[in-house]
Amino acid sequence: MNMLTSTRAKGFNRREFVAAGIAAGAGLVVGFYLPHGSREKSRTFSPNAYLRITSDNKITIVVARSEMGQGVRTALPMILAEELEADWKQIEIEQAGASTLYGDQTTGGSASVRTTWDPMRKAGAAAREMLISAAAMTWGVPRSGCVAQEGSILHGASKRRLSYGELAVKAAALPIPTDVPLKQSKDYKIVGQRLARVDTPAKVKGAAVFGIDFKTPGMKYAVLARCPVIGGKLASFDDKDARKIADVRYAGKIGDAAVAVVADSVWGAMEGRRLLNLTWSDGPNKDLNTAAVLESLKQGAAKKGVSLFSMGDVSKAKGGKISAEYQLPFMAHAPMEPGNCTANYSGNACELWAPTQVPQDCRDAVAQAVGLDPDLVKVNVTLMGGGFGRRLEHDYAVEAGLVSKALRDAKLSDSKNGTPVKVLWTREDDMRSSMYRPASLHQLSAVVDGSGWPLAFTHRIIAPSISGQKGQPGPNGVDPDLPDEAAFVYGVPNVLLEYVLTETAVPLGWMRSVYALQVAFASESFIDELAAAAGKDPLEYRLHMLLQNQGKDQDITFFGTTWHTARMRGVLQLAAEKAGWTKPLPTGRFRGIACFACFSSYVAEVVEISMEKDAPRVHRVVAAVDCGQVVNPGILEQQIPGGVIYAMSNALRAKITIEKGRVVQGNFDDYAPVRMEEAPAVEVYAVPSAEAPTGIGEPSVPPLAPALCNAIYAATKKRVRALPILS
Repeated sequence: MNMLTSTRAKGFNRREFVAAGIAAGAGLVVGFYLPHGSREKSRTFSPNAYLRITSDNKITIVVARSEMGQGVRTALPMILAEELEADWKQIEIEQAGASTLYGDQTTGGSASVRTTWDPMRKAGAAAREMLISAAAMTWGVPRSGCVAQEGSILHGASKRRLSYGELAVKAAALPIPTDVPLKQSKDYKIVGQRLARVDTPAKVKGAAVFGIDFKTPGMKYAVLARCPVIGGKLASFDDKDARKIADVRYAGKIGDAAVAVVADSVWGAMEGRRLLNLTWSDGPNKDLNTAAVLESLKQGAAKKGVSLFSMGDVSKAKGGKISAEYQLPFMAHAPMEPGNCTANYSGNACELWAPTQVPQDCRDAVAQAVGLDPDLVKVNVTLMGGGFGRRLEHDYAVEAGLVSKALRDAKLSDSKNGTPVKVLWTREDDMRSSMYRPASLHQLSAVVDGSGWPLAFTHRIIAPSISGQKGQPGPNGVDPDLPDEAAFVYGVPNVLLEYVLTETAVPLGWMRSVYALQVAFASESFIDELAAAAGKDPLEYRLHMLLQNQGKDQDITFFGTTWHTARMRGVLQLAAEKAGWTKPLPTGRFRGIACFACFSSYVAEVVEISMEKDAPRVHRVVAAVDCGQVVNPGILEQQIPGGVIYAMSNALRAKITIEKGRVVQGNFDDYAPVRMEEAPAVEVYAVPSAEAPTGIGEPSVPPLAPALCNAIYAATKKRVRALPILS
């Protein structure tokens, strides 16, 4: 639903906006709806971002999306400012907290720009037209003689000019138009420019407030001892020694499986936790290990699958058969900023300062935990030092709310205002008490003709469901995210993609690119196997498969999403050209290529390596992307390398293993990311496009692992069929 609404529409009015703190100050306020591809789609219309122009000439955009390094606080206002014809220097950003006024505020699924493109443009254009009308009325001239220009309205004939601030009050009295002309891409002045990110100066100066930075007078610090066994409970604890630490103020049970230690300092809280005498009840998962998890996947492979996508009839294809099996482990998000949240429970209200991707979920979960109405829980959204999907969870916020309430219940907090408490997770907490990207098994097979071209392609995905484990199963147990993240865009005449649901006790969570990372590794590695078996160049093999429909480009509709083989060919050709695919490499260098489509975008990557002591050394990655209109090339050129490095870390070493019900890995020594000296040169190229923008935060992740493994095959003639590579 893309539309504009006046402030009097749909049951809420200007008075309600003022009460909510949205429309402070006299001036022009435009409310507009930003749809979002959320995990739980709401059918209720509600505006979730606002443009405010006040008489003091301030232009403010209130954004209900969380900033976690992806540049959303810059990209979204650029879109609106373009249509508004604003002076970019005038724009100010206001971060929205959780509110029912905003609709779904989830930041995830690479959806922030792609789902707000049209609404942002329409809101800016509507405000522009209202300001033009207000100026024409003021001067008593026809609207046709007035134009918007750099934050003011100009009357061409008389050269008179009025700023938006001077017109704001009069414009606010006009009806908001619902059908406004939008600019064509050739006329853009802001969109498509390398504008500096608005949050960079504060970060450089150390003034930007991330969740872990937040401070407020009287704040205490808390760390929690959590049961190390998955699903285990607390049996008993003795805090006698912990209370010997001078600044420890409280130790108490939080939920069924944790004890919190609260102190005046982080060091005091951590020392107090170290001195707790704890007894755990390990529960049913005390003997769980990685081998058992992998065995359950193999047993699950014998089950009948649910069809995700089919074309033609794979059973009727005749020819040679090639099969392979691929395996991926559990993985952790491992953001540089570990879990944290500050809460202040005062008895009849609770305020949070949370680095969250889901402010409304934080609000609702904390409200339920502390026994308050959600309207009595205020969420202040801070910057995040990485999210990667981990902050789609809200466990750390619930802990903070419960600890702050525990202090009040123990009469250790201010009787009127409460005591703010910051709950901090250590790196080991973050690694061992987290939600994990599920392990999965992939069985692929193809029937090929005498020239090695595929007549049929089958991919069976055997894995547990993230949404299903969280009580949100899709039809036939298929995770709602899976269809978009398992798209097969090659024009093979007979295709079958199946999903086999398995169960696991290991807690699951959405991780950057979610299922696409897993599916792409298996699918794009197997495509390379087919090319090698046919004795054909991997690039040419892919390009040919993308033209299987009588040698023509085609559209493939997959669960309501239409994918275009021409756009996939475009990124493959661009990546190959920039990487010099047809040119010989220096001795000892090898290349691999892969491509994938997800979150409505197309990405191809070429990875160049050498082999050093049987391990790959990645020297260069060339990435080509078709994400429609690029809003800010500078942000794109930051996002893509970030995704490449993240994916490279995952492919090389990332693996969560379980022993005796416990997560083994604890820090960056045994869950090692790519170090600076290992980082390759990353080149980013975008296909020029005037199409609407699509997702970019996640699509660069899936092609990296298969491209890297395909390069390893080029070097060694050995296939990597299980990640991580350096296991």
